[in-house]
Amino acid sequence: MATRTLLDELAPAYTAQAGVPVAIESVGGVDAARRVQEGEAFDVVILSAEAIDKLIAAGRVLPGSRVDLVRSGVAVAVRAGAPHPDLSSEEAVKAAVRAARTVGYSTGPSGVALAKLFERWGLAEELKDRTVVATPGVPVGALVARGDIELGFQQLSELIHVPGIDLLGALPDAIQITTTFSAGVCSSSAQPDAVRAMLAYMASPAAAPAKQRQGMDPA
Repeated sequence: MATRTLLDELAPAYTAQAGVPVAIESVGGVDAARRVQEGEAFDVVILSAEAIDKLIAAGRVLPGSRVDLVRSGVAVAVRAGAPHPDLSSEEAVKAAVRAARTVGYSTGPSGVALAKLFERWGLAEELKDRTVVATPGVPVGALVARGDIELGFQQLSELIHVPGIDLLGALPDAIQITTTFSAGVCSSSAQPDAVRAMLAYMASPAAAPAKQRQGMDPA
């Protein structure tokens, strides 16, 4: 889901340039990896680099076909109009997390990393009953806007277009969580060369402005 809005830009742009229609289905990363792993037929899959490597090892993505597309960092949000906690340092973020009524993140790689961060801070037990993990495919920002999550963490690209929230900015550099999102040609594809041509475009300098507009950096 972190790359959904980016792909909504890049797929039509590639079609306009190359005349090749592209159909993108955006689902949560956990579901996408599971469906490819279970053998559902796709031409290409776009997930975290780590997830793509696992699918290569499982024989579901062609070896050597991984193309790194973007690097994406984590940002923080509260409901629109809610107080804005200080997030200027690691200690400030830790204090904000401890003070929040509920803290939320996704099932994706950023959520896994945040859970480990909270463990390192010694807060795992303290936060156990105050943590909301968004269902795969459900934006954390939507739960923040609804009031289910007081302090929400997710990829910046997944928060910047959500109505009803105040975006507080990125995590401080000391604890920033950066995920590389990559694409791989699925072993089930009947047109791997066409996929490679599309991925070459998506990884090219021509795609960089779209990536930056969506809160990500070219990989």
